Amino acid sequence: MPRLRVLTYNVRRCLGVDGVMSPARIAAVIAEAEPDIIALQELDVRRIRSGGVDQGEEVARELGFSFVHFHPALRVLEEEYGDAILTSRPSRIVKAGALPGLPSRPRLEPRGALWAAVQIDGAEVNVINTHLGLRRLERWLQAQMLMSDEWLGSEACRSPVVLTGDFNSFPRGRVYGLLSGRLRDAHLIGSTMGRPSATFPSQWPVFRIDHMFVSDDVEVVSARTHRSETSALASDHLPLVADLRLPETDREASASRGLPERLQA
Repeated sequence: MPRLRVLTYNVRRCLGVDGVMSPARIAAVIAEAEPDIIALQELDVRRIRSGGVDQGEEVARELGFSFVHFHPALRVLEEEYGDAILTSRPSRIVKAGALPGLPSRPRLEPRGALWAAVQIDGAEVNVINTHLGLRRLERWLQAQMLMSDEWLGSEACRSPVVLTGDFNSFPRGRVYGLLSGRLRDAHLIGSTMGRPSATFPSQWPVFRIDHMFVSDDVEVVSARTHRSETSALASDHLPLVADLRLPETDREASASRGLPERLQA
């Protein structure tokens, strides 16, 4: 069965807790974990404050990844800020769009989600990356949108599915409860530490607000927070990494039964 490693990471515009801005250091942290699919939040693209670079492209170039899918939750003229999915595997964007905010608070940071279909050894996995808001009602409205037929409820969002990102929601929160009612918490199932570990803040992690949810047909082999000397500095979040096993493909099922694939219905 196809196996893959997925990493989610809020990179805080590649600004470390030591005040150093470095896409190369973010890439070095990611390289330590050797993932197949990377979901990143809080990337700057062509922003003056970050030197005008495309941070997603910079990280991908450092890693040798060829597919960079980006959604700008915020756009001001040519400057953009948002989330990305990076991979070296063939992939395509299925959907990218805004999530609802609070009409009474128009100055809140805009939020969005990005959905890509990624090919893994003959199988296709739907990966949705998001970054939810800081206010409870805002997060609730955004999570409801993700559950709707525009995203997880869409006919196109067939299993296997991975929903990941920075949800700004604790495991006992209402948003977490809503999402875990549809999908399974990979970190809870596969924790290599006995129980899931915190992801924020990176130097003294006490909060588990970055999550990875998977559909029922995805086997969680292991899941962990990636901690190293570099990851403690590179961002204010730590990456969350999960090793997953996807459902058996038609080709694999044919081989396991010893029958030519052309004879399968």
